[in-house]
Amino acid sequence: AFLDLSGPSEIKGVWKDSTTLPCAYVPVEDLVQQTLTWTVVHDKGSGTIVRRDGTGDHVLLSEYRDRVSIPKDAPGNVSLLILNLEISDRGTYTCQVTWRDSNNSLIAKEITTKLEVVKVAATKPIIRAGQLGLTVPAGASSSLTCEAGGSPPISYRWFRRSPQGKAVLLSSGAELAWPSLRPSDSGTYFCEAENR
Repeated sequence: AFLDLSGPSEIKGVWKDSTTLPCAYVPVEDLVQQTLTWTVVHDKGSGTIVRRDGTGDHVLLSEYRDRVSIPKDAPGNVSLLILNLEISDRGTYTCQVTWRDSNNSLIAKEITTKLEVVKVAATKPIIRAGQLGLTVPAGASSSLTCEAGGSPPISYRWFRRSPQGKAVLLSSGAELAWPSLRPSDSGTYFCEAENR
């Protein structure tokens, strides 16, 4: 029987997001999976992240506790899901599987994947108007909210364009709110989004 693990040699994950390190094989009838281990080598050292054997899945490196899992009911899929990626997670990950054959001998295979963790620049923000929209009666309360995607933290700044075309900084924060609008509040407003 011929068994091979397959998976990519490199993965780019996004900081604070989740990522899957693929590792898979096509199950063969007379070969029974005995153990599966995912190990890592990175700046902080090396070690076994998780080991699956007859008694279940055991997370051995505390920095990955509650952040990693392996599919439960997918024979042959032994991929590693990592939640909430940290920059320090970048490194070289090895998936190793051992099988027992009908003659009771063990076969072991492994593959290695390099994980890079990248930050994503803030996207061009969108502005959401309050319930009353962009034409609001005097005296009413209203707000504008600035929203952008990208790696956190994202900071926001609100500006108002003056009649001379200058930008006047109004506030830092995603929301610009007016408790009671005056006619003089009419004008052109814009927001900026920025991350690290």
